Amino acid sequence: MSNFDTFDFNQMIPVISEDTEFFPLLSQQDEDEMQNADIPEILSILPLRNTVLFPGVVIPITVGRDKSIKLVKEAYKGDRTIGVVAQKDMNVEDPNFNQLNKIGTVANIIKVLQMPDGNTTVIIQGKQRFKLSELIQAEPYIKAKVERFPEAKPKTSSREFKALISSIKELALQIIQLSPHLPSEAGIAIKNIESPTFLVNFISSNLSLELNPKQELLEMKDFVKRAQLLLEHLTTEIQMLELKNQIQNKVRVDLDKQQRDYFLNQQLKTIQEELGGNTPDLEMEDLKKRAKSKKWSKEVGEHFNKEIEKLARINPAAADYSVQLNYLELLLDLPWGEYTKDNFDLNRAIKVLDKDHYGLEKVKQRIIEYLAVLKLKNDMKAPILCLVGPPGVGKTSLGKSIAKALGRKYTRMALGGIRDEAEIRGHRKTYIGAMPGRIIQSLKKAGTSNPVFVLDEIDKIGADFKGDPSSALLEVLDPEQNTNFYDHYVEMEYDLSKVMFIATANSLNTVQPALLDRMEIIEVNGYTIEEKIEIAKRHLLPKQREMHGLKSKDISLGNKVIEKIIEEYTRESGVRGLEKKIGSIVRGIATKIVMEKPYTSNVTAKMAEEILGAPIFDKDMYENNEVAGVVTGLAWTSVGGDILFIESSLSPGKGKLSLTGNLGDVMKESAAIAMAYLRSHAEDFGIDHEVFDLWDVNIHVPAGATPKDGPSAGITMLTALTSLFTQRKVKEKLAMTGEITLRGKVLPVGGIKEKILAAKRANIKEIILCKSNQKDILEIKEDYIKDMTFHYVSEMSEVIDLALLKTKVKNAKKLNR
Repeated sequence: MSNFDTFDFNQMIPVISEDTEFFPLLSQQDEDEMQNADIPEILSILPLRNTVLFPGVVIPITVGRDKSIKLVKEAYKGDRTIGVVAQKDMNVEDPNFNQLNKIGTVANIIKVLQMPDGNTTVIIQGKQRFKLSELIQAEPYIKAKVERFPEAKPKTSSREFKALISSIKELALQIIQLSPHLPSEAGIAIKNIESPTFLVNFISSNLSLELNPKQELLEMKDFVKRAQLLLEHLTTEIQMLELKNQIQNKVRVDLDKQQRDYFLNQQLKTIQEELGGNTPDLEMEDLKKRAKSKKWSKEVGEHFNKEIEKLARINPAAADYSVQLNYLELLLDLPWGEYTKDNFDLNRAIKVLDKDHYGLEKVKQRIIEYLAVLKLKNDMKAPILCLVGPPGVGKTSLGKSIAKALGRKYTRMALGGIRDEAEIRGHRKTYIGAMPGRIIQSLKKAGTSNPVFVLDEIDKIGADFKGDPSSALLEVLDPEQNTNFYDHYVEMEYDLSKVMFIATANSLNTVQPALLDRMEIIEVNGYTIEEKIEIAKRHLLPKQREMHGLKSKDISLGNKVIEKIIEEYTRESGVRGLEKKIGSIVRGIATKIVMEKPYTSNVTAKMAEEILGAPIFDKDMYENNEVAGVVTGLAWTSVGGDILFIESSLSPGKGKLSLTGNLGDVMKESAAIAMAYLRSHAEDFGIDHEVFDLWDVNIHVPAGATPKDGPSAGITMLTALTSLFTQRKVKEKLAMTGEITLRGKVLPVGGIKEKILAAKRANIKEIILCKSNQKDILEIKEDYIKDMTFHYVSEMSEVIDLALLKTKVKNAKKLNR
């Protein structure tokens, strides 16, 4: 067995004889003589397992195979010349002729040493390269016929060659300098080598390379290419050494820093103890002391003890220490099993709700019902309400009033724009900067496990690649599941069943159906003008006076002025816009007071117009009925009810129907149904069938930039088309809403109260509705709608009879040929 053992560069230097103490370097002349010397035609072949011998280089090898020992001993007794070849696979124990590389090196045995461990070490020197030609014998060891493999002489005088050799020598010296295990004598040896060929061979032999790359260097005929390849290997080696040294230096610096930090922390701990400060030991004692007063379950207590033991094992200087400490402090700050006592005085609750909110009778009644049931059972799981209505009607502030009425703590979480599921459930502690979810954070802030918790704008939750927060809320808002709410950061189940969740939304269209199913929906409709006047006097004006530093004697608003502001400067279901306008008037009065200008504290309509400017809305814009095909409809939007015009016109053509005004698919279908119904019942309305093929119809809904959709404009579109083809007038101050079918049936629609309020603001006196919507009218105060007339219909023919007058419009078109 042949092996390549460790050796230093002093052992690599070529020798003359076995008695030589110091191996001199080869000169150019020595190398030329060695290259030109004859080699035997047949050589005994010594396979090498894991090294390659280069010409001129001296290496020690350990032989252990019986074949190899016999070969060495016989050769040593003879001319000491053998052939050395690297085997292709170093794992083969006894290689045959075909398992050897074809290019090898003629070697001269310098010394054979018997080592104390029984192994035989042979020192050999390479002479010149040869090529295996033919196997002569395989036993007792391999003998083969060989051919000379001559060295191609380079042009040593060229500048490029000199630069190449100089670069190789320079990189080799740098490697010796960067490698602490290499002796400095190796650098001296390289500096003194004159022969370029021996220099390349010497460095190739001692370079830290695998067997195959070394064999590749030996086999290359073109010396310049061999030198270039060696330069590449040297460059890679020096880069690896530099990187290795950088890593070692960095690790050494990190260790030094850790030791330094440890000693500093020990000193700091001693100083803190002397000053009576809070050391890590005292911090843990404080945590344990606080834990004794907690009302948590046995499972939570065991979990806390396990985590505090983990903290004790962490070095206070480590980054994990503060993470673990923050986690334990959160567990202590959470109100485990801590509840405020509910106040079930329902008469007081009614007074609180009435004081804070004017109107909203249905909502208040539902809340009182909940409180009554809670008082009777005292173990009922907290209800989950969802208040749905337009902006500015007091949905969020109702939560505060409920908390005040019950005597509970109040907390609110704005859900608008949340797109990350971790905002609800928290992050796992393994993440950098991990935090608990906002549910847990809010409970920590409230300091009790049964607050009134307002989930504001639940319809504004988004979803993206980070998860769907509304799905995370499914567990929170399910009374059957939220007893065991799991937050990723807390890693313990938390009971949310005593929390009274109140969600708010402007529209239910974007709320996930499964989430909607877990809540009781309570509609919070817009305010009537009378209610707005009362709200302005009781809440808005006092609030604005206080905000702007005025007293009650400085300003007062009469009912007529407030009504003027509502009708001419705002068009909303809530009172947020009204509050802004009142704020503008209060600021105007405050300016006059500061500038000492004359004014009257009782604001008149004229003064209001001077401060607010010209009226924004004209309530009489809906009263004109001089044009055929224009009908007023009623629409519901996320900000309340509104008036919707349906305009239609005729132009000569071939019966094409065009729809404009940014209409959605459902609204377009309503127009198509209306047209189909009108064509099939043309005789009933006195219309000639031919006119449908002679005129193109265009239906337009103004405010083209605003998207519109829904089926409630069906009867309005049919009335407009009937008026257009009959040229009959539409009744004045009339509006309508309802869905139609191809059979001419009128179906009910939603948002009736909001639509009625919008009609009231527009001074509309008559409204056509489906019979099924009659129940919605009963929810509106009778006093408010006493001057309005409601027509309940079930067939489209009834709508036409009610909406169209017998008289035709001025300048009526002749539609027949």
